[in-house]
Amino acid sequence: MSKYKAVIGLEMHCELKSNSKVFSSAKNAYSDIPNSYVSPVDLGFPGILPTVNKESVREALMMALAFNCETPEYMYFDRKNYYYPDLPKGYQITQMHSPVGVNGKIVINLGDSEKEVLIHDIHLEEDTASLDHYSDATLINYNRAGVPLLELVTEPCLNSPEEAVAFLEYVRRCYQYCDVSDADTKMGQIRCDVNVSIMADGDSHLGTKVEIKNVNSFSNVYDTIAYEIARQTKLKDEGRYDEVEQETRRFDEETGTTIRMRSKVDAIDYKYFVEPNIPKYKISKDWLEEIKKSIPMLPRERKLKYINDYGLSLYDANIIIKDKDYANYFEECIQLGMDPKTVANYLTVQIIAYLNKEDITLKDFYLKPEYLKQIITEVNNGNISSKQAKEIFNKSLEEKKEPKTFITKDNAQISDAGELTKIITDILANNQEQIDAYHNGKSNLFDYFVGQVMKETRGKANPNIVKEILNDKLK
Repeated sequence: MSKYKAVIGLEMHCELKSNSKVFSSAKNAYSDIPNSYVSPVDLGFPGILPTVNKESVREALMMALAFNCETPEYMYFDRKNYYYPDLPKGYQITQMHSPVGVNGKIVINLGDSEKEVLIHDIHLEEDTASLDHYSDATLINYNRAGVPLLELVTEPCLNSPEEAVAFLEYVRRCYQYCDVSDADTKMGQIRCDVNVSIMADGDSHLGTKVEIKNVNSFSNVYDTIAYEIARQTKLKDEGRYDEVEQETRRFDEETGTTIRMRSKVDAIDYKYFVEPNIPKYKISKDWLEEIKKSIPMLPRERKLKYINDYGLSLYDANIIIKDKDYANYFEECIQLGMDPKTVANYLTVQIIAYLNKEDITLKDFYLKPEYLKQIITEVNNGNISSKQAKEIFNKSLEEKKEPKTFITKDNAQISDAGELTKIITDILANNQEQIDAYHNGKSNLFDYFVGQVMKETRGKANPNIVKEILNDKLK
């Protein structure tokens, strides 16, 4: 057991999905063509004047409310002054003094346990341009400059890589459920700064904090934290306390290590002041209430509902809430009157397996809920067997035709008790030796009789009715 306790804080940046950028009219979209979505505001031309995108403010306030934050009475922005090539104006419009949300909290799950993660603040700002580095030059792409960016800052209250990743995954799902962002790490829509320190177990004083900038995937966040904990622990165990210093590092994917970039003082003087070109305005209580009512049921609440109201297992509930489209598909099926456990079984086994195999999403999945209902209804009515249901499921996907197209009298399940009794009587009449052996203790021969019935009916006999009749006949 380690004699040190890790203390972790996260700064999670997420790009929002409004039509235009947060302070300009340029299109807010991803493009492989550099500098195709820009305006004079994004380029920092002299005399530029920003205009606030109301939709971005609404999205930011929605997430602040969803994460149980306190919201301000007045909305205004600040200038964060520093020079860097990706910041054309020489300053960033952000929120320092009055963020859209402060003092929030989120409950996350790790297995069967829960943890409350405290949020210091969540604020709206503009993203920077992006830099492409080459051996002889660095090129600037302004497409990202001015994209609305939501930054969520936690308190230093996480204690392991597992907790950090669980938190980030949950927050990403919330962004997706609320439809404020696609939150796609592959497109750079989510980035994370990680702060890691270790302290002696039982100590009340935080250790020296090390910041790792711009970690671009959740797996890298895990590896970054794990490496930093090991690195700092080794230095302290060897008595090299002075080498654990407050600094900024970066994560190197090739080596799986963090690399020093620069030392970091306690507080960088960005000379913040209120952005003079954006007037302060009051956030009305009516608007806040309207935004609050528009927040959908979030992943954790849905999971509890699926377990408590629908009787799903924790395993199935966790799989379904992992993706907003899975959860919406599941709930649409329930609204159509299908049994929750049956739908969950189809979704978590056959449907997800098919999606993974074909490398598609549910949006491109042919079997919409109303089509799945056709299969489940026929099974429930005893018209087809579960084996036939699987065959029809696959045939429908293969030919892109409704399942009912493949449900005919020829493949209908035999559920008529009279017809099955006649078939079973004939089979038993020709298997007296096996009947005697069954009565003498060879109970496994029951399955033999079931098999004979299925063989005779080419798999169409309703197995449940067959077993009932056999139990009665073999007494």
